[in-house]
Amino acid sequence: MVKVSPNCAPAHFQALSRRGFLSVGMLAGTSLTLPHLLQQQALADLKDYKTFQGTAKSIIHIFLPGGIAHQESFDPKPNAPIEYRGEMKQVQTKLPGVMFGETLTKTAEVADKLCIIRSMTHGEAAHERGTHNMFTGYRPSPALQYPSIGSVISHEFGPRNNLPPYVCVPNVPNEYAGSGYLSSAFAPFALGSDPASNGFKVRDLNLPGGVDDARFESRRRMLDAVNGHFAQREKSDELTAMNTFYDRAYSLISSSQAREAFDIEKESPEIRDQYGRNTAGARMLLARRLVESGVRLVNLTYGGWDHHTNIVQGFKSQMPQFDQAFSMLIKDLDQRGLLGETLVMVSSEFGRTPKINGTAGRDHYPKVFSVALAGGGIKQGAVYGSSNAVASEPDENPLGIEDLFTTVYHALGVVADKELMAPGDRPIEIVDGGQVVKELLA
Repeated sequence: MVKVSPNCAPAHFQALSRRGFLSVGMLAGTSLTLPHLLQQQALADLKDYKTFQGTAKSIIHIFLPGGIAHQESFDPKPNAPIEYRGEMKQVQTKLPGVMFGETLTKTAEVADKLCIIRSMTHGEAAHERGTHNMFTGYRPSPALQYPSIGSVISHEFGPRNNLPPYVCVPNVPNEYAGSGYLSSAFAPFALGSDPASNGFKVRDLNLPGGVDDARFESRRRMLDAVNGHFAQREKSDELTAMNTFYDRAYSLISSSQAREAFDIEKESPEIRDQYGRNTAGARMLLARRLVESGVRLVNLTYGGWDHHTNIVQGFKSQMPQFDQAFSMLIKDLDQRGLLGETLVMVSSEFGRTPKINGTAGRDHYPKVFSVALAGGGIKQGAVYGSSNAVASEPDENPLGIEDLFTTVYHALGVVADKELMAPGDRPIEIVDGGQVVKELLA
């Protein structure tokens, strides 16, 4: 439905849809004059809401690619038959009656800071389609490539403190993490190397050899002159995007604050050890440094969770790193006074089948799975929704991707049914049809 400000239109116009304005019957039924019709149709052409002061200033999206099993992580079923619950044990969290999988012992200690959604659901059992859902808030469409949440946030808020608004650690993880139908100016900035590697260095962040600050500034002035010349003669998304990339690149290279934000070696050995000197620890520590310095959305990936075989070994080999780093990230943000303004989301493209299969694993299952949230105005120490006794479907409060993304955007200060312009002058809502789930909010 179209929302029109009461200062702009009589009350009987406020509930009219865009399609409704094209109806002759609507014209007759509301006694519209032609000028009024054209005025209201123009208002209806694009829902354009201003951003507002949300509870979250930044977001860290931790994506676990492959489809992590909810039964072995955030929604174990200790009372189910062995073929459903699997071989792994459970651990009691700080929340009475709430258990996690046995490899999440440290995360169980910070459960009072988390909100666990146990009733996420969508219908996409293919990796690509499920991943699309969890990066864009949209089901895939052959007609349009939707922007990721990071690119939308980049579009809505822009850079802060000379830092890219949207950063992927270590690289752009998939095609759905990009800018979609938005300009490529809102694409993510990728590190180009892993912060866990020896000699980690962010790609293109430093001046090339033989170029000092004076020469650097001279080159920038020359480029500005060339860009200005061509901008007068040609208007295109590619040219605008290229100018934007150059501007942001120059800001990065010339800003000591920006360069320092990416320098994980500035952290003390004690903090490095507490996060873990491994892939998960380095990536989550760098994510904290980036949001602390001004990056609006950091996406990081960790592990591979497509456990069709030997799920026990898969969890025991990968989850301890995640458990240590994630629990430390929550505690570190909290101790620094950043958790209240930083929304942390742990997601995966779907869950795993209720029954253990013939190769001691679980297969793709989008009908119910779990997402963990923390900080940024999200309710603490809560479990939202539930799955049934064998984790095969939602039992209470099923939550679709539209409602999850609408709620996350709300926390960030974005009205999710605002329309952005796609190619062909097509207004597209940031999220189509979602509602803010107030039970998820503090």
